[in-house]
Parts: sequence; structure tokens; C-alpha cells
Amino acid sequence: MEWWKDAVVYQVYPKSFKDSSGDGIGDINGITEKLPYIRELGADVVWLSPIYDSPQDDNGYDIRDYYKLLKEAGTMEDFDRMLSRAHGLGLRIIMDLVVNHTSDEHVWFQESKKSKDNPYRDYYIWKEGKRQNTREGLDTSKEQAWGDEPNNWGSCYSGSAWEWDSTTKEYYLHLFSRKQPDLNWENVLVREEIYKMMRWWLDKGIDGFRMDVISLISKLPGYPDGEAGESGYTSFEVTANGPCVHEYLKEMNRKVLSLYDVMTVGECSGVTLEEAWKYAGAEEGELNMIFQFELMELDCENGIKWDLKPLDFIRMKKIFEKWQTGMYGKAWNSLFWNNHDQPRVVSRWGNDSGEYRELSAKMLASILYGMQGTPFIYQGEELGMTNPGLSIEECRDIETLRMYQERLEAGCSRAEIMRSVHAKCRDNARTPMQWDDSPNAGFSTGDPWMPVNPDYKTINAGAQLQDEDSVFHYYKKLIRLRKTYDVFRDGRFTMEYKEDPDIIWYTRTGEKESLRVICNFHELTRAIKLPDNEEWGELLICNYPEIRKETELRPYEARMYLV
Repeated sequence: MEWWKDAVVYQVYPKSFKDSSGDGIGDINGITEKLPYIRELGADVVWLSPIYDSPQDDNGYDIRDYYKLLKEAGTMEDFDRMLSRAHGLGLRIIMDLVVNHTSDEHVWFQESKKSKDNPYRDYYIWKEGKRQNTREGLDTSKEQAWGDEPNNWGSCYSGSAWEWDSTTKEYYLHLFSRKQPDLNWENVLVREEIYKMMRWWLDKGIDGFRMDVISLISKLPGYPDGEAGESGYTSFEVTANGPCVHEYLKEMNRKVLSLYDVMTVGECSGVTLEEAWKYAGAEEGELNMIFQFELMELDCENGIKWDLKPLDFIRMKKIFEKWQTGMYGKAWNSLFWNNHDQPRVVSRWGNDSGEYRELSAKMLASILYGMQGTPFIYQGEELGMTNPGLSIEECRDIETLRMYQERLEAGCSRAEIMRSVHAKCRDNARTPMQWDDSPNAGFSTGDPWMPVNPDYKTINAGAQLQDEDSVFHYYKKLIRLRKTYDVFRDGRFTMEYKEDPDIIWYTRTGEKESLRVICNFHELTRAIKLPDNEEWGELLICNYPEIRKETELRPYEARMYLV
């Protein structure tokens, strides 16, 4: 049964969701407390970002022990109680599966770096430097200069993807932080360890996995140089969709996933439509769906996250059309605006001013929730939470802090760098969840690990639950509509107004009914016209109290009609 096609997923970032102990860090018991809230919204699945034992170099995506929980998160008994409570409410739980890399404090890596003949040496990717034979005269206690690394691959978090180890006189690969060494998936023992761990969690009763950077697990044979960028290092995208990635995922499915009734979604950076058919094709035997990030590059100059440019709205519509039509009947889409790595969408592509914040948040939701795929809500998105405008001293994100230092040293002005931080920093999404207007937004009775967004007095769950016209209740209505009409799941997609600079208009055509979704993406009032001999149909939802004119869209107005 493909239950995940009708599901709505709510992503919880545990560290920032709800603190029950008063230490300022969100925990499992806090999640348990708020499960009824998630169910009230209408979600069916809760995706938990990592809660495993971790040194927290990358906020939990550096795992020290896959079988233990972070001490601050709680105990395994707390987890079992949370899982039981979720299932009792009709909620499923999926966990983050982080298996491209581990923490450098994982016992496998601690053993791996002891010697070249250690049994765990081949659990990770070790290579000699380009000038290995001339190393005797070099000071190997210091970080090596660029140019000696095995190749020019770059870390996602700035600099080289290779780290020199003075004990064994070789480099290890880390596509992310140097404290996140990449696992060697070519080693069958590594794969079997991972499958064993997955079965352990599934036997515990969880309902699936979101797979972190899963498209990166297979590396190019020979580890060739890529095309170098301005920094001298190639983007980590050169490692995406390697030659054995589908072989590995088919094996994972055969040995683990197919034995359970689960939901799987893979984070697949750099994926093409054709690759997506392989990852998530109904007959491929790999994953149920993937996250692709083509939309997330629309406000990046030359694909560089921190180099800002205005949103290309026409291009956005083309990307929607490409994935909605290209995946139809072949594979299943995921739908998302936000996650723990992206800024708040109402600040990014909506309008977070007081006048238009709620309207634009509802409009953005309408665009996505009329499409085919499984929607993912990131905590606080259903409230229209905004970017907080953090100072660099308040930022905790390793990627942001490294970029800031690197660009400062390169001569960029602090003001220019901070514009990028305020627009794109991952910490935009990681400030504490805004539960009510009490101190610390009801997140914690202690000092939160990150500052609370100052707007929590007006933007919080407590107030919105009481307001039938709130962003929360709008999301709730959209979710209810998706569960009522088959056309949301099965209808064929057609984009209208393709070159219009302000309007997204598309139809979904099913066997019994059609859906018409019309949204004004900007604050200009726009005239619209229905094609001849057609009727508007039954209005299902609108983000204004009433329609003033059928042939006119007010700022950020959104409508859905059933035809």
C-alpha cells in the first residue's frame, strides 16, 4: 500500500522544537508533548532530524553512535514512549539516515586512523597526496598547502574536501566538515553495518527514513579532478550520482526496505529528471521519492548559494512544470519550500512585512499544495515564521561561520557578507519554535541554545490556534482538501500563463474533476481572464475573506477551484 502518496510530512528539528527539561535544548519529551499539535494540523508523518549521539559539530549530522541518542535529547525509554504516543495518535515516525559520513569520533574512524593495516582502515576513504614521495622534508604536523591533496574536490563547508593525517601520512575525504569523514561504500562490510543498523531501528517500530545526501555515497572511480572554481576547489556536486549509487540503493531495498512497510525519501543534490526516475521510479526498487533542489538555486548567482540575485519567477514556473509533468506516471514528487537547511520561505520569496506576511504565506502554501507529490512542512512554516536577522555572533551554523571568515579574509565588506547571511544562513530556520507569547516563546524555561526570533509575540502557535483565519488554519484546510479530492493525488498537470511575470496558474485534470489553482506572486493587483466557454467552478479556498472580482487578483491572492 502506497500510503505515503496521501501523507503530509511534518519535519521536526528536535534541538529547536520544544525543551521539556529547561536546559535550553529541545528534546524527545518535548516532541512527545507537542505530537497532538502536529496531529491537529493534519499531518500524518513526523520526520525527526538527527537525535543520535553526536559531538554536534554539524548539529547532529555528525553521528558518533547510530545506536545511542544524544544525551541532551533524552533516553531510549523517552524515544520508545514518544514512538508509542505517535502511533497512538495515528502518526508515523521517520528518522534521518546519515550514512554518507560519520563523526570523526565514531569508533570506526577512531580505529581507521590508527594504522594503514587496521581492519577498519577501509571503512573510510584514504588517499596519498600528489607529492607523497617528496614529503620527507615537509613539516607534516601542520596543515598542508593546497595542491598536494589527492584531487581538487571541495568541501561543502569551504576549502578542501581532504584532511591530512600526520599519523598515517595520508588524507581522508570529507565532503562536509573535517569532523565528518566520508564512509567507503565500496566496502561491503560498511554496507552490511549500515543495513544492520537500519533493521535495528525499523524493528524498533519506526516507519521509514529520510536519507541525508544519499546521492553522494558513490564516488567517481580514480577520484579525478573536477573543474575548479574561483577558490581552486571544485564543487562537491562533482560527486553526486556516482556510478554505483543505484546499485547500492537497490541492494539496500532488497536487504532492508522491501522487508518493511516504510516510507523513504532521499536528499539528492544535483539530480536530473532522468536520474530521479531511477531513484524513485515505481519499478526501480530504490526509494519512494527524492528531494531535488533546482528551485533552491533560483536566487543564487552562478549556483553559488551566498551570491544573491533576484528570484527568476518565470524560471520557477518552468521548474515546477518540468518536475510535475516529467515525473507524472514515472516517479513520485516531494513538495517543499522549507527545511532545516533553507531560509524561511515567507522571508525569501514571500513578503514578511506586517501587511502581507500572512497573505503571502498562504499564497505560497497554495502553490505547492495543489501539486502532485507528498508535501513536507518544516516546523513553524505553518505559522508563517520569518527569518530572524541574526548577528554573526548569534549564528551557530558551521557553513555560515566558515563562509563569513573566508569572505572577510578575501576582502569582502562585512555589510555585504551579512546581507548573504540574513538571506541564506541555515540558522534562519533553526531558531526556536514559537509556541506562545510567554518568555522564550514557550520553547524553554532556560536560556535557548539559539536566540528566539523577536517577532514571537505576534507570530506564535497559541495565537494562531485560536484564529480561524490564521496561517495555521489555512494549512489545515489545504491538508483536508488534499485528503478529500482524488485530483490532488492523481490529476495531470498543465501550466497556464507561462510567461506572466506575476501569476502562477495551473490546472490538475483527473478522471472525475479538475482543479484550478491561481496565485498572484506579487503585490500588484492583476487582471485575469478565464478561457472562453469555461466556468470558474466551485471555490475550495481563498486567502482573502471574500472574492472582490473573479477577474482580478489582489496582492498575493490565492484561489483554488474545483471544476
